[in-house]
Amino acid sequence: MSDLPKGAKGISGGLTNYGDPEFARYLRRSFAKSMGYTGKMLDRPVVGICYTESGFNNCHRHFPEMLEAVKRGVLAEGGLPVPFPVISLGEVFLNPTSLVYRNLMAMAVEEMIRAQPMDSVVLMGGCDKTVPALLMGAASAGKPAVMLVAGPMMTGRHRGERLGACTDCRRFWGQYRAGKVDDQEIGQIEGRLAVTAGTCAVMGTASTMALIAETLGLALPGSAAIPAVHADRLRASEESGVLAARMAVEDGPAPDKLITPASVENALRVLLAVSGSTNAVIHLAAIAGRLGIEIDYDRFNELSDETPVLVDLKPVGSGYMEDFNAAGALEGVLRGLEPQLDKSPIDVTGRSLSERLSAPLADPIDHAVIRSARDPVFPEGGLIALKGSLAPDGAILKRAAATPELLEHEGRAVVFSSLEDLSNRIDDPDLDVTAEDVLVLQNAGPRSPSGMPEAGYLPIPKKLARQGVKDMVRISDARMSGTAFGTIVLHVTPEADLAGPLALVRDGDRIRLSASAKSIDLLVGAEELDRRKAERAETSGTWTRGYRKLYRDSVLPATKGCDFDFLQPET
Repeated sequence: MSDLPKGAKGISGGLTNYGDPEFARYLRRSFAKSMGYTGKMLDRPVVGICYTESGFNNCHRHFPEMLEAVKRGVLAEGGLPVPFPVISLGEVFLNPTSLVYRNLMAMAVEEMIRAQPMDSVVLMGGCDKTVPALLMGAASAGKPAVMLVAGPMMTGRHRGERLGACTDCRRFWGQYRAGKVDDQEIGQIEGRLAVTAGTCAVMGTASTMALIAETLGLALPGSAAIPAVHADRLRASEESGVLAARMAVEDGPAPDKLITPASVENALRVLLAVSGSTNAVIHLAAIAGRLGIEIDYDRFNELSDETPVLVDLKPVGSGYMEDFNAAGALEGVLRGLEPQLDKSPIDVTGRSLSERLSAPLADPIDHAVIRSARDPVFPEGGLIALKGSLAPDGAILKRAAATPELLEHEGRAVVFSSLEDLSNRIDDPDLDVTAEDVLVLQNAGPRSPSGMPEAGYLPIPKKLARQGVKDMVRISDARMSGTAFGTIVLHVTPEADLAGPLALVRDGDRIRLSASAKSIDLLVGAEELDRRKAERAETSGTWTRGYRKLYRDSVLPATKGCDFDFLQPET
């Protein structure tokens, strides 16, 4: 007989179907003992460790050491740690994009958590799409879960300045395209941008999602921003293992108790206050959507208008994630936003946000990096949603990363019909383009053959870059790296592949952007647009089999998080 604590099922949970449960239990224990476990160890609560190390994921190369720390914590608390692999998504190693495979990873996470005998689970991830995939899967699986992120990498050095992937990647690449950096120097920079394990060193998608995970209550408080190579990252790993073992016995809290309308709104405020990645709007919509919670763009704009940017980090400021961690990390942001937060949500420790914020600080907040609400970096939130005749269902603009003079702009459209068209013509010396024009990229949304790439950061045409032009208004149904910057309208919905207005834009059309009115409009008459729509040929997908066909047939729009329609909760 098992001596398992009440509430835990241990290795006997979810028995394989043989028509004889006792035989199934006996057979499972027999096979488990073939791995060297004693009967006493098999009588412990089981903590699964969802493990995403991969040779194609540089962000996770320190996971073996973190895994040992997690196992140490689980064992110390009386649990049995059992690691299991799932798909790993290395951002720059996937074609066409990592977003295409985020839902596949989320499905694998959900099914493996549900199918295998574990009482709770530690989710190990970090690189951009791995954290949302893990949280989406865990939310649907319904077992108690703790998110453990990789942590950001440390900065490199180049000729007297600090470098961090990938804001500085883009800055130097822009200088290279403009002829200000030569082949030899760009080769040097290539080896100095990403110099340790961990995720990007700026407030990109990975760090934004880590902060959102902690704000939602799914990660150990204080763990989101610890650098990957810091000893505190290993201590947080051990503590996450301890916590997961306790949750295995206490039966929770499960993600559905943590991801609530209140915690999601808190997460949106944090996203706005750190001027985080535009990708996080998609990912948070997907995570919340697994529990039937929608993100309303009008409410998002209300929050943005009353939530200041408090964090002075690249790509909108000057610092790096290692500075943010030393300055107070998420705790500093939450304290700065305290009057605006709903303090009722709880976290994985069972403590409410009110209790967290009433505890004394271990160290003072460094207000040079994390400003107070009285002295913000920007008085309003870093992101806004746009609507208008070009994006009836919405689009996203990171106004804190934009050129202020371009936030109210009307210009002539210069249209690229695909990524291939963009690549072929953007640097053509004969391209009819000026700095006042609006660059438009079509057919780069979720359903497109390019899989909604981070191509919204359209390059400045080389002939303009060499004249000193650094920014232009750029519009697409694509995404943008969280590390990028510029006056860039993204996630235009409906996308071009679904015959949205974006598909009807032609060279020479006038487009008006107004950040103050939160609008993006195509200044073409309805009759002319109807004529163009009637002439437009139906698109046919190039993905005709396997997972990619499933993706194209089932993916929801950006406003719904690009999740699959059949993964939404039953109503």
